[in-house]
Amino acid sequence: MWGPLTDHLSPKRRLLIPDLPGHDRSSAMPYESHDETIAHLVEAVRAHCSEPVTVVGFSLGAQLAILLAARHPELVRAVVAISAQAVPARFPTATLALLRVASPLAQNERFARLQAKELFIPASLFPAYLRTSRGISQRTLLASVKENITFVPPAGWASFPGRSLILAGDDERSVMRASAERLAATHPRSELEIVEGCGHGIPLQRPEWLACRLDSWRG
Repeated sequence: MWGPLTDHLSPKRRLLIPDLPGHDRSSAMPYESHDETIAHLVEAVRAHCSEPVTVVGFSLGAQLAILLAARHPELVRAVVAISAQAVPARFPTATLALLRVASPLAQNERFARLQAKELFIPASLFPAYLRTSRGISQRTLLASVKENITFVPPAGWASFPGRSLILAGDDERSVMRASAERLAATHPRSELEIVEGCGHGIPLQRPEWLACRLDSWRG
């Protein structure tokens, strides 16, 4: 999913792009919780990075970027959070019950094509999307979505000493705009930007613009 963006980033950047638990090459390890995933990310940063990093995350990954910065500010110099939900869903139990019933549809190619269109997946990436979608277990799907729709700005986010760039698309659901505003309001060193002409898919819809924005941002 990061390929379209990384194609446009400065070659001087050193990138560390992990597969989250339960996804693609890490699909054998179920997604249990944000807490457990943060522990894995801390291990990865400590193993591969000798100095604090700028963490970029989209959607679920943006929540993880915020948590990583809030809990381990010694590892993170700046955060770019793209389309992170930070206003909890009103009826999470009902949402998860519906998801449990509908989860087998992820194996269906026709359904996956419809979903990929909604997520702005380019045709060139559809085979990878279908492979990844089919590899996600119901356990991973339910756990990750539960964490996603109940997320709130964590303790420590307000006092994170680095800078943050909070992005959301102007065509996203209203809860995403409200979430972006909440995240920016609770972090005094934040910069909020609503991206014109984008839905919930900024890295895929406008990868060249996003790469330029990241390369020029002084986080």
